[in-house]
Amino acid sequence: MTDILQRGLYFEEFEVGARYLHRPGRTATEADNVLFTTLTMNTQALHLDAAFAAEQEFGQRLMNSMWTLSTMVGASVAQLTQGTLVAQLGLGEIAFPHPLFAGDTLYTESVVTEKRLSSSRPGQGICTIAHTGRNQDDVIVANATRTALVHCLPKGESDGV
Repeated sequence: MTDILQRGLYFEEFEVGARYLHRPGRTATEADNVLFTTLTMNTQALHLDAAFAAEQEFGQRLMNSMWTLSTMVGASVAQLTQGTLVAQLGLGEIAFPHPLFAGDTLYTESVVTEKRLSSSRPGQGICTIAHTGRNQDDVIVANATRTALVHCLPKGESDGV
């Protein structure tokens, strides 16, 4: 029997324009919100104070947007960069067009928008990935662009993808 190790994609396996649907989704909980918010020392009452939030525009506590961003990017790891990532180089074009609330389910998709070999790091390449997070009603709650440095295929291996 052959052992197959789950991993992300090597540089050669990333295809510009490819769209990845990351499943399962992740249902946000009040515990997620309070824990993440307090761990990161974010004292925003919109995340922690139900009575205050009830009197504000959305009528309830909002999920911490950094939780949403982290969970959205994290959902892509197993499929895209697990074991093949050298480093995350940056995040950009981050937007939260609609709030996420406890009880909502976050679904993430990723599209590879660019890729190029690294000019300074042989055997590695730079990939740009656009992540989109949607709630259970297909409403976009977050967008972000991530730039990642990934390994090329090990010498002697071909991309069988």
